[in-house]
Amino acid sequence: MSGRGGPVEEIVDVLVVGAGPVGLAAAIELGRRGVRCQVVERNDRVGYSPRAKTTNVRTMEHLRRWGIADRLRAAAPMPPDQPYDIVFATRMNGPELARFHNALNGERVRSNLYSESAQWVPQYVLEEVLRGHAESLPGVAVSFDTEFVAFTEEDDAVISEVSNRRDGSTRRIRSAYLVGADGARSLVRERIGATMRGDSAFSRNYSVIFRAPDLHLRHRHGPAIMYWMVNGEVPCLLGPMDAQGQWFFMATKIGDGTEAGDLDPVELIRRGSGIADLAVEIVGTDPWLARRLVADHYAQGRVFLAGDACHLHPPFGGFGMNMGIGDAVDLGWKLAAMVQGWGGPGLPGSYEAERRPVHERTIAEAVINYASLGNQLFRPGLEEPGPLGDATRREVGEIIEATKIREFKTLGVVLGARYAGSPVIVDDGSAPPPDEYMLYLPSAHPGCLAPHLWLADGSSLYDHFGDGFTLLVTAGDVAPARGLEVAAAAAGVPLRVLAPDDARLEARYGARFALVRPDQHVAWRGEALPDDPGRLLGIVTGAAPP
Repeated sequence: MSGRGGPVEEIVDVLVVGAGPVGLAAAIELGRRGVRCQVVERNDRVGYSPRAKTTNVRTMEHLRRWGIADRLRAAAPMPPDQPYDIVFATRMNGPELARFHNALNGERVRSNLYSESAQWVPQYVLEEVLRGHAESLPGVAVSFDTEFVAFTEEDDAVISEVSNRRDGSTRRIRSAYLVGADGARSLVRERIGATMRGDSAFSRNYSVIFRAPDLHLRHRHGPAIMYWMVNGEVPCLLGPMDAQGQWFFMATKIGDGTEAGDLDPVELIRRGSGIADLAVEIVGTDPWLARRLVADHYAQGRVFLAGDACHLHPPFGGFGMNMGIGDAVDLGWKLAAMVQGWGGPGLPGSYEAERRPVHERTIAEAVINYASLGNQLFRPGLEEPGPLGDATRREVGEIIEATKIREFKTLGVVLGARYAGSPVIVDDGSAPPPDEYMLYLPSAHPGCLAPHLWLADGSSLYDHFGDGFTLLVTAGDVAPARGLEVAAAAAGVPLRVLAPDDARLEARYGARFALVRPDQHVAWRGEALPDDPGRLLGIVTGAAPP
């Protein structure tokens, strides 16, 4: 883990390795709080990976908090009235088997459950929006064609060596912390000796980005964000990436004896879709393995892993990238607190304590979803005409409706994650909400996401939370909050007192007071503020034991 030595050319608060969505999200969380942040990326630009297409409701809420949710929607290459339908059919020109409406909560409807609907958008568009915002923040710099090589950890700093891939020159960067958001093949993970454990390869799959300007006119199923082809020839899924004829295609669970080089992507698309004469231009191909892996540790000293660097799973449910951005949010505010001096020694360790159970819970859902693809849903006779085919299609349609709904109605997973047992959450002794994978039941039980509401003036409750902690007064006099304000000021902890005067809040939060963290999770709640507010602040900032 040692570099070559020599002088330090650059000093920053945090070095982030990787300029994908996770690394850029970390830079935004840090930069908006005034933390000096350098991002290094080995590629020459963002936007190489087309895999992720769902920016879910929770990630969109983070973009709203950062002030760029509308910017992403404007940049999205899909029309705003695009139906968020997911269609199951035998072929693009064959019978429909099932249809899910408002999949992934993408329709533009106002809900008290969340402040932003999901957005169907290619990952490379999201990355460009995140990059532009990150680079606009004072103290944030993004360096492309710059490869992380090694680091040496000192008592109060990390000395990293990075290399310019264009001219081979190297430089050394001193930072208080290092974040490895460098993906599935993370070199940072290797350098801290972390090992990925789990199921290394469920099966092989083959993804393609292609152009077919006529495809939207050649199929029979109407506008949707995704089409699942259930047939015995080429089980697959495909969907639009823009309104100009660019599509993605995925052949699932290809045979172990088949090499990617032996596959003809044009032939696969034509056979899977059923449109034999479809004009297809291949943009890119991507053979990949479905895996279920989690790192045995997420940190070493001042070095942390986030995103695919510490967890991998099948991409069914749209969880992966979004979960990584959640890592960046959790880690970002905590590292900012450490740099700014109001975070205690127990705060960094709470990152893995909070995020690992979320990863394991979410990955379990993705694996369940991956167990029921077109390969498993197909039945003999599915494409036959007449009564036998009709009966088979009804049977398969009922199976799809019963088994696949949990993949597209995911609020229980996306919003229902809670930080149970976290050392920086104060338990109130109440029963936690039930753990549901589809149904989301808003709860202010400590560790849960703060329940959302649209207020009478049309604003979101979340819009009034601060970048630091927010003491939400749901009912009654705000005067008792003064003690916590004084204690926060003395400790240098950023705190806002919020009293929206909305009669619904007390019942929704189950208490008169709720202390909401910078990431909008509830850290503490109670009918009265504690006699020792400094002790409460010490626990939630990691300065005092729970």
